[in-house]
This record gives sequence, C-alpha cells and structure tokens, in this order.
Amino acid sequence: MTLKALICGCAGPTLSEEERAFFAEERPFGLILFARNVESPAQVRALTADFRALAGREEAPVFIDQEGGRVQRLRPPHWRDYPPAATFGALWKQDPLAALNAARAVTWLLGRELAEIGVNADCLPVLDVPVAGSHDIIGDRAYAEEPVAAALLARAAVAGLRAAGVAPVIKHIPGHGRARVDSHEKLPVVDAPLEALRGHDFLPFAALADAPMAMTAHVVYAAVDGRNPATTSRVVIHDVIRGEIGFSGLLMSDDLNMRALEGPLAARAEAALEAGCDVVLHCSGRLDEMRAVAAVCPVLSGEALRRAEGAMAATRPEGLAPEKRVAEGWLERLSGLS
Repeated sequence: MTLKALICGCAGPTLSEEERAFFAEERPFGLILFARNVESPAQVRALTADFRALAGREEAPVFIDQEGGRVQRLRPPHWRDYPPAATFGALWKQDPLAALNAARAVTWLLGRELAEIGVNADCLPVLDVPVAGSHDIIGDRAYAEEPVAAALLARAAVAGLRAAGVAPVIKHIPGHGRARVDSHEKLPVVDAPLEALRGHDFLPFAALADAPMAMTAHVVYAAVDGRNPATTSRVVIHDVIRGEIGFSGLLMSDDLNMRALEGPLAARAEAALEAGCDVVLHCSGRLDEMRAVAAVCPVLSGEALRRAEGAMAATRPEGLAPEKRVAEGWLERLSGLS
C-alpha cells in the first residue's frame, strides 16, 4: 500500500466529503487531532475509525498532543486533567523512585484514554531541557532542568504509553530548551557551543534514541548550521540527529505552519524532506494548504518506509500495565504538586 510522507489535520469533528476524498486519494501516513476535532469520546472514536477506513490500515497512526498541563487537547468533563511534566520533576527531587513509578503509571492512564478513542500516537514526551533565560514555551512542559532526570522520567513515560498501546513521539529533537523565542512566532537561534549542546541538550534524546518517532525543532543551532533550523538542515539531521544522537526511528517535522519557517508551505515541506525528515506535519486542517503540501510529498519508500512500519508496529501494547487504581492514586497525589 502506498503511503505519502505526510501527517495532516482536519477542520472539524467529522470529515467533510472533500476531506474524505482527499484522504482516500492522497493516503497520508497519519492524522493529527486538535481541540477543534474533539467533542465526545463517541465522536472521536467515529472520526478515527472513519480516517482508518479511508486509509485502509487498522494501525494507521492518529496523533495528538496530549502532554498534560497547558498542552492537552482532551479535557474534562470527558477526560481527566493531567499535570504538566514538571510535576514529575518536582516529585523526583523528593523521591526519584516514586517519580519514575508515577510517570509510568499516570502516563499509562493517559495513554489508555487515548487508545479507547482510537488515538494511537502521542506527541510525548518532551525531552527539551530549559536553561536560564529561555522562553517559557517549553517551561513546565519539560520534566526537569537536569538532563539525566529528564531522560529517566521520559523513559518511564514512554513505558507507560507503550503499555497502553500508544506510540510515543519524542520532541523537539535535538533540543528546544535553550530557545529564547517561541518558534510558533519567530525563528529561535541558539548560539551555545557544540560541547555545551552535547553535554546538556542532546543527552535526553540520545538516551531515548530507540524511540519509534521523533519531532524536529524549528531551531537554528549556530554551532552546527548557522543558516537553517534543524527541520530543514541536512547537517543537523544527518550529523547530529542520526549521527551523534543515534536516533533511528521515523523523523517527522514540527508543524510546517509555524512562523519559524519561511516561504510557501510546499517549499517548506520540500526543504524538510530534502534535509532528511521522513514525513512532514501540517496541522491547520485547511484543505487548500493540505493539497499544496501533499502535491510535493513523495510516497514513502526505502528506509523511510521501514521506519514508518516500525512506528506503526509501536502502536501495539508492549509491557505490563499498572493497576488502574494505582495509577489513579498517583494522579491524585500529583494534583497536590501541580
């Protein structure tokens, strides 16, 4: 079956006839959901089932950004409210073992809610490590300000997602923690020396280099490539992400619509794919934009196809699930730390 190197959104809680025709014809690798696509569990289940029927694949990835804290598309009353990642870091300072157990159990509970509505890929965990003076676009979305703690807590969260049958997407590789501006609005330029990046920013990503998927950072790393953000930098992707960090999974761009990138959307997509991204992400749900991007996205083949197949396989449950009452107990305890 042919799959295009594209993950895209949709406009509302159901697919229009035009969107259905687009998905059936273009066969994008995956669908990503936002708050505009969410009304109730039954509605989301119907939407994800509709997409998969059009895609012709039971394991077709349906993505969401469900981190907890500021970034969660699913919220009460139909879904639980989850703490931001930094809450696990706060517990880590008191009791590291408890923090690891909590991260795995609570993230399993989150993943279980996703799996129940047909969402099988979560853009989690955030492996960025903030530093003094960085923009708060990451802030409490990060697990810790120390790379080893961040990596261990993220590894526990990954185990929770995998036990629930949800594939994790580590982000934003190779590190957004030093950015002093929000890449949704402007292009961040990080001027830290390479040794500082290696000893801090890259470490959590290297520790989770076996993750099935990763999302790039729209960030320029002047010590590696002074002109292009990671998403469109062949040097960053090949030398750092694939080389030093050793990431071997499916590499997806962050959203092409973000203002850190310049030029027409089709040109942005081409630049990301030429640099080494396996698939590109387009989130707005605007059909005219989706068509323009799809027109330049190739069919997945070779190594990119192999990585895509590995990502789809990661949606199968792996590992022992914690007891539901235990996970709910951790969630209740963490509410006092948020």
